[in-house]
Amino acid sequence: MSIFLAFLLLILPLTLIFFKKLLPSKGKLPPGPTGLPIIGNLHQLGRFLHKSLHKFSQEYGPVTYFRFGVVPVITVSSKEGAEEVLKTHDLETCSRPKTVGSELFTYGCQDIGFAPFGECWREMRKIAILELFSPKKLKDFRSIREDESALLVKKVSNSAHEKPTSPVNLRKVIFTFAAGIIYRLSFGQNFCDFVDMETVEDLVLESEVNLGSVAFADFLPAGWIIDRVSGQHSKVKKAFDKLDNFFELVIDDHLKSGKIQDHSDIISVMLDMINNPTKFGPYKVTKDHLKGVMSDVFLAGVNAGSITMIWTMTELSRHPRVMKKLQEDIRAALGPNKEKITEADLEKVEYLKMVIEETFRLHPPAPLLLPRVAMSDIKIQGYNIPKNTMIQINTYSIGRDPKNWTKPDEFIPERFVDNPIEYKGQHFELLPFGAGRRACPGMATGITIVELGLLNLLYFFDWSLPNGMTTKDIDMEEDGAFAITKKVSLELVPTLHRW
Repeated sequence: MSIFLAFLLLILPLTLIFFKKLLPSKGKLPPGPTGLPIIGNLHQLGRFLHKSLHKFSQEYGPVTYFRFGVVPVITVSSKEGAEEVLKTHDLETCSRPKTVGSELFTYGCQDIGFAPFGECWREMRKIAILELFSPKKLKDFRSIREDESALLVKKVSNSAHEKPTSPVNLRKVIFTFAAGIIYRLSFGQNFCDFVDMETVEDLVLESEVNLGSVAFADFLPAGWIIDRVSGQHSKVKKAFDKLDNFFELVIDDHLKSGKIQDHSDIISVMLDMINNPTKFGPYKVTKDHLKGVMSDVFLAGVNAGSITMIWTMTELSRHPRVMKKLQEDIRAALGPNKEKITEADLEKVEYLKMVIEETFRLHPPAPLLLPRVAMSDIKIQGYNIPKNTMIQINTYSIGRDPKNWTKPDEFIPERFVDNPIEYKGQHFELLPFGAGRRACPGMATGITIVELGLLNLLYFFDWSLPNGMTTKDIDMEEDGAFAITKKVSLELVPTLHRW
């Protein structure tokens, strides 16, 4: 405590200068809670930022003003406000703030998700779309997704056969499925041939938590002193070093195998661009760009998909009526004794899509969209938002807004029957992938993986809770930083369906 007080006295003169800049000279700021000198509202935030901001929005309104240390922040918790930020003022708000975590884990923000608006972001996004997320690539990679789906079914079938009354850890099963696909699509290799899957899962989770961790350096002048003394800086750096070592192994494997020239994955494409800079245009791609894109694809691509599948299976387990209806709908649409599910089958299962949309509503993989920064003075819902204000869109709040949804806290997939609202960024009541210029470029790939994985699990297997467990015993506690997952692993007993 004495170290912290000494630090406050040290930075007080600097902070007073920042306060003068924070005071608005004109216009009306949004309402918000009163903060303390120097730290602002940081002391009022709980373990989960999205829930803390949701609580404040219920008291102060859908556009709320905070100070995180010396950084002005607004949170937007309504579809109307989100539409103004992501559509009306998209161009003025499409940049990103830099944080200690984002700069480290994305190699100086040389990526897609965290890069400030500008040439680097445009070039990295263009490369990713052309080489990984284009409609052509989505079609070309279909066999990989279907192969991994068949492997998923085989693994669960073996477990059901060998231990017919024992539960399987669905978090591990689903993570392996999602990671296997993303790894093969992006890196051109099979996870199981390269590294232990538990090691990969730990690496993803540890990296994501540290990427989204709070650093005093992000919000206070000379805050890096607290980060160093508290050990936060060392903790984040160790997590980053593990990720970087993993990326080096993947890159070295490409270089040794001579895969650069075949352009079979995004790593080979970018390595070729690095080695032959004049061949691909004026923008110079570096190894940091490559690792930044790898970080985006590896962390967001694997985590978001597996999180959505886990929450979906959790809600289905809590709602046997929905589980029964969904499985009957799937099996009626696909017919009996199907040996293998293909992506063509996805067009036949409308109720599955509704179930996933309802999961997105209640459990968006990123309850807070990646923060934006106002690049000029704008107005949101009639309030003055000064230049350089950080903007947080709370999709958790929007998904639970009773103005948008009847019985918002209940899991009711039927609410999407004859409902035009969907998740693709055109309807601001549902924003799992964001919207506007900074919408997730891997949306189509991500939703295909989720639908295909769930379709296989629900067609081939019947699922029950472990012996002695009821739906009321299912733990719903959350965990994570940017991406919010189920803290306690979901364990269910699979039984191969008999026709």
